[in-house]
Amino acid sequence: QVQLVESGGGSVQRGGSLRLSCVGSVFQLRLYSIGWFRQAPGKEREGISCISRGSDAANYADSVKGRFTISRDNSKNTVYLQMNNLEPDDTALYYCATFNIPCGEYTSVAAMAESWGQGTQVTVSS
Repeated sequence: QVQLVESGGGSVQRGGSLRLSCVGSVFQLRLYSIGWFRQAPGKEREGISCISRGSDAANYADSVKGRFTISRDNSKNTVYLQMNNLEPDDTALYYCATFNIPCGEYTSVAAMAESWGQGTQVTVSS
């Protein structure tokens, strides 16, 4: 099973930026599509972005489109989520997850993911 470790979370004010990292161990993340999810208290886990294996094609949820950018650095076995213009509604625990399928409809579904990290907290104050 792929082991993932997220980092980069923190507390920022509205309009601030953070860059989250998802580092893989044991296996090369380039072999997988990687999704970013978030879960706020009392809410379901939401898929917000995905980067496909091979093509590096990316998709985004409407809630983050234009503000967040997903990328990968295969030399560091790391996938990033650059988050700009953060809003209080972005406050959540952020997770990365692996998929063995290209990004699309099913990679926004938490139950379809194979491996998860432990999460990193993002808090945005107004």
